[in-house]
Amino acid sequence: MSADIRSFFGRPIIIGGGIAGLLTALHLAPEPVLILSRTSLGSDASSAWAQGGLAASLGGDDYPVLHLADTLAAGDGLCDAEAATRILQAAPDAIETLASLGVRFDRTPEGALRLGLEAAHGRRRIVHAGGDGSGQEIMRALVKAVRSAPSIVVVEGVEARRLAMEDNTVRGVWASCSMSPVFLCTGRVVLATGGIGGLFLDTTNPLGSCGQGLALAARAGAVLADLEFIQFHPTALDGPDRPMPLISEAVRGEGAVIIDETGQRFLEGVPGAELAPRDVVARAIWTHLSMGHRAFLDGREKPGPTFARQFPTIASACRRAGIDPARDLIPIRPAQHYHMGGVAVDRDGRSSVAGLWACGEVASTGLHGANRLASNSLTEAVVCARWVAESVAGSPLGLRTRSSVREIPAPNPLSLRPLLSRSLGVKRDGEFLRDAVSTLLPLAELHHAATDPAAVGLMIAVAALLRQESRGAHYRTDFPDRAVVARRSRLTLDEALATAREFACSSTLEELEQ
Repeated sequence: MSADIRSFFGRPIIIGGGIAGLLTALHLAPEPVLILSRTSLGSDASSAWAQGGLAASLGGDDYPVLHLADTLAAGDGLCDAEAATRILQAAPDAIETLASLGVRFDRTPEGALRLGLEAAHGRRRIVHAGGDGSGQEIMRALVKAVRSAPSIVVVEGVEARRLAMEDNTVRGVWASCSMSPVFLCTGRVVLATGGIGGLFLDTTNPLGSCGQGLALAARAGAVLADLEFIQFHPTALDGPDRPMPLISEAVRGEGAVIIDETGQRFLEGVPGAELAPRDVVARAIWTHLSMGHRAFLDGREKPGPTFARQFPTIASACRRAGIDPARDLIPIRPAQHYHMGGVAVDRDGRSSVAGLWACGEVASTGLHGANRLASNSLTEAVVCARWVAESVAGSPLGLRTRSSVREIPAPNPLSLRPLLSRSLGVKRDGEFLRDAVSTLLPLAELHHAATDPAAVGLMIAVAALLRQESRGAHYRTDFPDRAVVARRSRLTLDEALATAREFACSSTLEELEQ
C-alpha cells in the first residue's frame, strides 16, 4: 500500500472522510485528489451520526437575513457577520447540490422539502433526510459518488501524524499505515478531520475524534481560533453507552418537554424554555443535576405515538436501553457535542500556513461564534467544501522537499479524559483550568500517545483561562458576567506553551492575566 501511496506526488491530500472531506474531493474533480481516512470510509465520521439535518432559508416565510439574525443571536456577539452572511446565503444552493448527488431528503406528499424546527430558530428551516438519520443518508450518497469518481483515490487505514513544513509552507504529510511511516509529498493539504469528542468522558461523537486535525495544524504553526467554545448538547441519552446516543433537538421541536423526577418542567422560567439556545438549556440541566435531581425528556404526548416513525434512529437507541419513548421518560444529561473553535481560516478556507486549508468542524470560519445555532454545522461543511476546492484548485503544487521524522505514536486521549471533562465542561472555573494547564504542559512536550491530545487540551484550557467572562458556551463560575467588548481569541501552539510556562513561573493568576 505504501508504495502505491508514494506514487501520488503533487496531488491535493484531504485528511478525513466525513461530509466536508468527501464534498471537497468531489468539487475538485476532475483534478486527481487523495483522501486519507483513518478507518473505512464513513465508519467513524461524526457526519454519519448527525441527526438534525441542515439549516437553510427555504420556507415561504423565511429569508437568509432571518437565518442570519438567529445565527448571530446564538453566537452571542462573536460571529463574523460577513462570513456568516456569505455562508447562509449559499445554503439553499448547497441543498440542491446534495440532492443532485443523490441525497434523498424528506419531502411532503406534494414533493416540497419538509422543513423542521429546532431550538433558537425563528422559522422552520431544518432539512432532514431519513428523519433523524440525515448524516447517514448524506454520507451514503457521498460515499457512493466518491467511490464512483475516477479522479478520487481513497486510502483507508492510514492516519496523518505530522505535516512536513518549510518556510511556513506545507511540503508534505507524514502518515502511518500498517507497514511503516510513509511520506506523501504535496503542497496542498485540506484538513477535514472533525471534532474533539474523544477528549471527553461524555460525548455524542466518535471516540476516535480527538482533535487530530487541530494537532496537525498547531504543530505546523497555524493560528487556531475560539478554542474555548465547546458546545454541550443538553439531551444525550443518560446511560452506560459511550459515545452517548444523541436525542436530537428536533424532538423538542416537535413538542417534547424536559422534566425532573417530580414531573416539574424546570425550564419553564427560562426564555425559550426547551427551545432556548443549547448553552442555556445545557447549563440549566447541568445545574439541576448538580442539585441531586434527575432530568428526563418527555415525548409521551408530543410526538407521542408517531415518535418511532419521526425519529427511527433515536427510537432504536431508546429500545436498546429498554425505553419506549412513546410511553416512557427518556433520561438525559448534557454531553460534549460540537467544537465551535478550530483552525482559523479565511473566506476560502485557507489557514495562516501556506498550502493548508480546513473545512468542517475542524475549521473556524466565524459562522458559529460563541455558540453554534442548531443544524448550521452541516450547512457550513457543505457550503464551504466548494469554496475550499476552488481555492485548492487555483493554488500551486508546491516543490518536492526532503523530510525526516521519527515515528509518532497514534494519539490516545484515554488518560486525559477525566481531567479535560472536569476542567472544560459545561461550567468552568479558574482553579480547575489552572490545574489543567499545569498538568497538560509537560505532557504536550513529550513523545508518547497522549502528547498531541495534551497539546490540543492545553490550547483549549489556556484560551478558556484567558477569557475572563461568560459568553455563549463558555461559562466561568468565577467570571459569570459577559464582557462589554466581544473579542474572538486567536492562539498558536507556541503562544499557548509560552503562556503556560509563564503561568507556571507566576506566583498568582493576576500576574499572568494582566
